[in-house]
Amino acid sequence: MLPTHQSCQPPCVPTTATDGQKETCTNTEAIGPRSKSSKTLWSVDLGGNRSIYSISILFKDYAGWVMRQRGRLAGFSLYISNTHKKEDGRICYKDTFSLPFLEFKTVCIGYGRYVIYYNERLDGVTYPDGYQFQTYTQLCEVEVKGCAKAGVYGSHCSIPCPDNCQEDRCNIVNGSCPGCIPGWTGEMCKEKCPWGWHGVACKAKCAGHCRGNLTCNHVTGQCEDGCTNGWIGRLCDELYNLQRVKEAFMDLAVFITVAVIV
Repeated sequence: MLPTHQSCQPPCVPTTATDGQKETCTNTEAIGPRSKSSKTLWSVDLGGNRSIYSISILFKDYAGWVMRQRGRLAGFSLYISNTHKKEDGRICYKDTFSLPFLEFKTVCIGYGRYVIYYNERLDGVTYPDGYQFQTYTQLCEVEVKGCAKAGVYGSHCSIPCPDNCQEDRCNIVNGSCPGCIPGWTGEMCKEKCPWGWHGVACKAKCAGHCRGNLTCNHVTGQCEDGCTNGWIGRLCDELYNLQRVKEAFMDLAVFITVAVIV
């Protein structure tokens, strides 16, 4: 279980969802077309960006009212985000037409600081059979499993991510990189950019004016052995202009002469 800090809307006691006690549950006021609110949100702050593997939810169970409770939970979504706003993250689970079990678990691979539970009952929307017209956030326990330490993956969080993964993060299961540092490509970021390309995601094209018809540096785009005749600049992308050089030299000479006279 990753370290947590919680909040919820409408107001509730959010910490009861991660206190390790299945008997204590969050309980918001009703949401729905006839209520003050039509949306409910509960979030947990993991204390930093974490590599997440799975999310488990234990929803409130009342003896003899299982189907009603499943109808209250129905339609919920789970998000992983770097902020407390679900809009800034990505959805990793969306309940659709089947009523979810009150003890729910899903593989939810991602990377972020916040895990967000969201549900709604909007006016004018026809919901599937079994959905409760009004619902509540009644989370008794939410468990997020993953790696608390950055730069590792695997079932024991003991395998280092590949060297060239962007932000030193990788898929918690197979170690693949969501992106590479500049100059590298491939699922594990082990391959240099193809000939003639460089930079982030290898999308920058070399100027094509390196001495000896060589490719540019796959990271910086610079020509390591200099530019071919007629080209200058850090990336060998500026056409050499003799007249401009002469004018610049003459301006410098005049400046030096004036400085000496003064």
